[in-house]
Amino acid sequence: MSSGAPLGWLGIVRLGLIQASLGAIVVLATSTVNRVMAVELALPALVPGVLVAWHYAVQILRPRMGYGSDQGGRRAPWIMGGQVILATGGISAALAIPLIETSLPLGLAVSFIGFTLVGIGAGTSGTTLLVLMAKRVAPALRPAAATIVWVMMIAGMAVTAGTVSKLLAPFSAERLIEVTVGVAVFALVLTGGALWGVEGPLSHESAPPPEKRQQPFMQALAEVWSEPQARSLTLFIFVSMLAYNAQELILEPFAGHVYGRTVGETARITGMQHGGALLGMILAGTLCTILSRRWAGTMRASTMIGCVGSGLILLVLAGSGFVAPDWPLDLTVFILGIANGAFAVSAISSMMTMVGHGTKSREGTRMGIWGAAQAVAFAVGGLVATASSDLARWLLGSPAAAYAAVFAMEALLFVVAAWLAVSVFQSSGSGSRQSEAEGPVGG
Repeated sequence: MSSGAPLGWLGIVRLGLIQASLGAIVVLATSTVNRVMAVELALPALVPGVLVAWHYAVQILRPRMGYGSDQGGRRAPWIMGGQVILATGGISAALAIPLIETSLPLGLAVSFIGFTLVGIGAGTSGTTLLVLMAKRVAPALRPAAATIVWVMMIAGMAVTAGTVSKLLAPFSAERLIEVTVGVAVFALVLTGGALWGVEGPLSHESAPPPEKRQQPFMQALAEVWSEPQARSLTLFIFVSMLAYNAQELILEPFAGHVYGRTVGETARITGMQHGGALLGMILAGTLCTILSRRWAGTMRASTMIGCVGSGLILLVLAGSGFVAPDWPLDLTVFILGIANGAFAVSAISSMMTMVGHGTKSREGTRMGIWGAAQAVAFAVGGLVATASSDLARWLLGSPAAAYAAVFAMEALLFVVAAWLAVSVFQSSGSGSRQSEAEGPVGG
């Protein structure tokens, strides 16, 4: 495939298969292994919680991975390499389970290594995959491409979780290892097949110049960080994802403490939110794809509507606790998910559009900075939300008042994110319109 020809729908679906493979392995480590540690092994919930947070924290290395892919100009080897590291980490996390039963220190050490590899692998593959999408998908199709790829990732997680739950009944550590190895191998084969020929040959125009290849990482990082648009989008991603992850992690406890929902019923709440997010992604992606050809401000509007809408619904949730259980909680959470999905797909599309702006041959470094901002926000978000709810409950004495205070704080973060989005799109200005007029970025 020629590096100058943009990918069609089939090519976009192939990239989605890679993201689905990534999600399949990640969900095994962060969900299944997490649950086994807390329930079957009866470890303190803090242990798997710290490991999951750590797998996000190590993704602060994303700029370095993106810089590495910039040096050669090719993304496919980094995507495949990241998936191999990810698969190795997932298998290591599963291997740690029987070790914890026989030797707690050794098992935890192997778990730590496994989750470290999961974070590094997901960061490497995810960063370079987004850059490849940005370089190979035409601007007019980027909202739809972002929607397809992320819906496929969520689908990969859902299918993996459902299939694994059946394969692990009855549970044994040995069975968990077998299933993890099987999923990892399948994901690697699927990634290899999907990547085959999708990047195309490296053209002379898209190859990094010699001076860029010789530039040290810290100098390249400082060069990208000096760009106002890169800094603005980094701050927007951090604040919006901090708000998103913080609200996601306290929805189930809120439903249990304030509405008196059972474990099964609170799990349904999470399902409603994710279902709404999928619908929001599909709606925003479709509308942005159709309307962006006529109105250049479509992406900005979708982002701001998603952020402001998320903030307003969080305020509704904050007030609903005082009249619980006489409030349609499920419907409210579903609408919150729609708003979340709209801003999320718009943010991803913006990253794909803006990654080519600024210093040439630094797309990977730029995308790495934005990915690191998201990962750090996810690592911090859970801690901030849970700590804030505990503190508010201690200060206010009422669970409803405590959760209302936390939801109000998260609503404020979403409003701040909407305000930041204005500066992001203003700084893109003519560069964004020029990109849309010229077509796909070379590569």
